Amino acid sequence: MPEETQTAQAAPELPRDDARGSGYGRAFAVTEFRFVFAAHALSLLGVVVSEIALTVLVYELTGSPLLSALAFALGFLPYLVGGTLLSGVADRYPARRVLVVCDLVCAGCAALMALPATPVVALLALRCAIAAVSPVFSGTRMATLAEILGDGDLFVLGRSLLRIVAQSAVLVGFGLGGVLLAFVAPRGALVITFATFLASALLLRVGTRRRPARTGAGPLMRYSLAGTRQVLADRRIRALLLLLWVPPMFVVAPEALAAAYADEIGVGTAWIGLLMCAMPVGTIAGELYAGAALSPAARSRIVLPLAGCGLLPLVAYPFRPDLGWILLALLVAGAAGAYTLGLDRWFVDAVPEELRGRAMTVHTAGLMTIQGVGMALAGAAAEFWPVSTVVGGVGVLGTVCCLLLVAEVRRTQGAGAYRKARRG
Repeated sequence: MPEETQTAQAAPELPRDDARGSGYGRAFAVTEFRFVFAAHALSLLGVVVSEIALTVLVYELTGSPLLSALAFALGFLPYLVGGTLLSGVADRYPARRVLVVCDLVCAGCAALMALPATPVVALLALRCAIAAVSPVFSGTRMATLAEILGDGDLFVLGRSLLRIVAQSAVLVGFGLGGVLLAFVAPRGALVITFATFLASALLLRVGTRRRPARTGAGPLMRYSLAGTRQVLADRRIRALLLLLWVPPMFVVAPEALAAAYADEIGVGTAWIGLLMCAMPVGTIAGELYAGAALSPAARSRIVLPLAGCGLLPLVAYPFRPDLGWILLALLVAGAAGAYTLGLDRWFVDAVPEELRGRAMTVHTAGLMTIQGVGMALAGAAAEFWPVSTVVGGVGVLGTVCCLLLVAEVRRTQGAGAYRKARRG
């Protein structure tokens, strides 16, 4: 690739702890972050629209519920491949270049999907291509965020804001997508996806500063796999990664089984939406409170208690309380996700800078993959036991696993402090 030219921003805008504003306002005070945030919102809109449009389009073309569901599931499956074999891209090439090229690749895939002549097999292959690129994009953006905002409290707040946007998309994106398809054909909706990816690429190109590649030599796949091995071989980083992965693996069970649970207790379809929305609402509320009202020290103090006990509200399911209590349990379980703010800080502190891009990509790929596994396992268990029993069992088993991980993270705290002192 040709060398990229410097943007009009002649010097980096260094984040400062005394930046104007308080809480999340401090992150928005950094110009580059505002561009990253806007690009994230646009590309996320494109992803949501494409998921709905592609699912409807495949069903219209084939009449097959299986292929239609596969079009949606393919958004999860290639994450593991892209996150392991291509993770080295995040460290080997300049971050801005990687982000822009990833958006352009996704835009190209969306454009091909929108063509009337594109067959179903090609639609599914293009969906896989977008999903394989996504962990590279997300990991590169996370690593770049630490350079834009620093690896301190501003990074934590910036990461939190990006997660809040993602959770908000869960709440409103699919509803808006359904309304859009009432007026626009699925291939027309994919044109909108193409436009959002292009707009995201443009924002990242003009709004972020060029930064050099971190490191990298030798074949890309070997370099990527070596980075993955380094990440997973470090006891401290591995423990933190598992604590970032395992609670989401269990907490997806109530959402995955919401329709089956509504049928089990005999409530109407309107309640399914409430059952699926309650946890994201709790997650957004918990993140907003922890980010705006708690100090960095307080956010660190709540990491282990919330991570260890956040799944306990799910134990209410087998007792079959009124639906209002179930909704409250889901809200509380979602709010416990605020532990990730403090854990993000620990993770970025534990990862050496030259490994940061690959570590963030592995984190993203593992998180998406393990949530897909959790949904599948919950669905399989519900074939044999009542949903209320399955979700309650998930709460118990998940709590045991999380408490074991909390103990492991505690044991590795000294190693993390020693490593940071040596790097300093």
